Amino acid sequence: MTSARTAIAVLATILALGSPALVSTPAVADPAPDPTVPAADQSRLELTLPIDERNLALSVYSGSMRRSVAVAVLRAADTSVPRPTLYLLDGVTRVERTDALAFFADKNVNVVIPTGGENAWWTDWESPDPVLGVNKWQTFLTRELPPIIDAALGTTGVNAAAGMSRTGTAALQLAIAAPGVYRAVASYSGCANSSGPLGQAFVRLSMNEYGGGNAINMWGPPGDPAWAANDPYVNAAGLRGVALYISNGSGIPGRYDNLNARGVDGQFDKLIGQVVTGGGIEAVTNYCTHQLADRLNALGIPATYNFRSTGTHSWNYWRDDLHDSWPVLAGALGIE
Repeated sequence: MTSARTAIAVLATILALGSPALVSTPAVADPAPDPTVPAADQSRLELTLPIDERNLALSVYSGSMRRSVAVAVLRAADTSVPRPTLYLLDGVTRVERTDALAFFADKNVNVVIPTGGENAWWTDWESPDPVLGVNKWQTFLTRELPPIIDAALGTTGVNAAAGMSRTGTAALQLAIAAPGVYRAVASYSGCANSSGPLGQAFVRLSMNEYGGGNAINMWGPPGDPAWAANDPYVNAAGLRGVALYISNGSGIPGRYDNLNARGVDGQFDKLIGQVVTGGGIEAVTNYCTHQLADRLNALGIPATYNFRSTGTHSWNYWRDDLHDSWPVLAGALGIE
């Protein structure tokens, strides 16, 4: 766990200072794009920094966003043959707040943790944002990063994606937007119906609480066709053939909503926030998730569901969900 945090911290420092000392292939900061080359094709691996025998810190230049993106990598337990890749879209927060790295320590999968797009919903925005800048994260995660990872790590080229809350919604849409890039998706407490009234409110709440960006710059004002175009519920037919794990709690306090829980750590104000705010948000995503289940069932698309009778919008439940989703992800990735 410390290694992944170290990787991100080191990369953040390098990118902020522009230090060439650790860059194996010197990169030109924000180069002018070649108009004859597609933006995705201008993307490249700028830096590979080994942290230890399993952990790497990568700096990947995005041609579409014209910026460098920090990516943490946990190599597969056995790299003697090519291995598949799991993209964890929750960023380094997943590493900090759960046992993710310990869980994957003995598993033959490359775990890739991109950072920077969590608050931008890992999607392509219609307009630059004053706070979040140019966002072409869907392009990055479907056209730019996967081939760079495949070449750098010598993978099998088989991928899965997992995320919680807003990043769980994004994981579903990535699989729809680029058929075949992600063979499996795990969505924990995501609101798939992102263009409906509740979904749009959820997006705006996320922006206000975490990212600070303006949702109008993302998919336009309410009613803009981009909202429906990026809605996994509306476009659920595109999930046919993708192995799906979908989970949600009810919002009612459960086993991890107490003073002794990890992350609460005896602090009464944190517990109140988790129960009241986290409970309310989970109730909304629970409604959204049941909508998605109904939609997939109507389309005849199978999925593995875990609808918990209790549980708030919080990390301890998502840790358990990651564990529970592994057989679905592993099966699609071809891991025994």
